[in-house]
Amino acid sequence: MARNFKAILSYDGSPYSGWQIQPGRTTIQGKLAGVIKNITGEQVLPQGSGRTDTGVHALGQVASFSLESPIPVANLHTALNDKLPESIRVMTLEEVPPEFHARHSSKSKTYLYRIYREAICPPFLADFVSHVSWPLDEAGMIRAASIVTGEHDFTSFTATDPEKTARDNKERFPVNDNVRTIYSSTWERRGEELVYIVRGNGFLHHMVRNLVGTFLLVGKETYSPADVERILAAKNRSQAGPTAAANGLYLVKVEY
Repeated sequence: MARNFKAILSYDGSPYSGWQIQPGRTTIQGKLAGVIKNITGEQVLPQGSGRTDTGVHALGQVASFSLESPIPVANLHTALNDKLPESIRVMTLEEVPPEFHARHSSKSKTYLYRIYREAICPPFLADFVSHVSWPLDEAGMIRAASIVTGEHDFTSFTATDPEKTARDNKERFPVNDNVRTIYSSTWERRGEELVYIVRGNGFLHHMVRNLVGTFLLVGKETYSPADVERILAAKNRSQAGPTAAANGLYLVKVEY
C-alpha cells in the first residue's frame, strides 16, 4: 500500500529556476524527484505548496508525495539529505493521511522579504537580500503595509501573464478570482535590515514582490500610503510599483 509523505524543505533558491520542474532547467521539484527515484526507484512528482520563482528562497516549503517503498521514515529522511545538494535540505519528513496534499490542503502562507539598508552589502548576503541603500520613509512604508490587510481584489499586484495567473488560481481559487485575504502585513527593523512579513490565505503570482515594489515607492515618497488604497481599487497592474528582486523573498511557513 502506498504511503503519503509530508516534507518540509528549506532551500537557497539562487542556483535554481524556481520550484516547478521545467525542461532543460534545474529546479527544486526536479532535484527532489530525481533523488527520490535514485533512492526508491519510483518515479514521482512531489507536489509543493506553491511555485516559488527563480531565485526565491524557502525556510518552510511543504511538499507531499506517495511511495510504495517500505523504507522507514527516518531512513528515508537521512537518505534524502545525503543525496540532495547542500542548497536543499529536508528539515522534517513524516507520514500523513492519504488525503493530505501540500497545495490543496493549505490554509495560509507566510512570506518574508529582506532589504539590506546599509551603504555596502556584504558579498555573502548578496544572494539573500535586496540591497536598498537610499533614504526611505520607513514609517510611511509601515502605514502602507497595513492598508492591504483584509479581503481585497489584488489584481493590481499580480503578474501580467493572464494565462499563468489563471493556472495558479485554479489550484485553490475560482478562475480569474484575484480576491485574497491578508491576515497581517508589517514591516520591521532587524538591525541593518528592513523586513516585510505578510501572512494570507493565498498569494497571486508575484504578488508579494509587487507589494514590496509598491511599498518601496512609498518609501521614496513617489507614492503616499493613501495611494495604496487607490492602487487596490484600480485593479490595474500598471498602477502599482515594479516587481521587487526575487533574492529578498522567502516562503517562511505553510499552515494546514
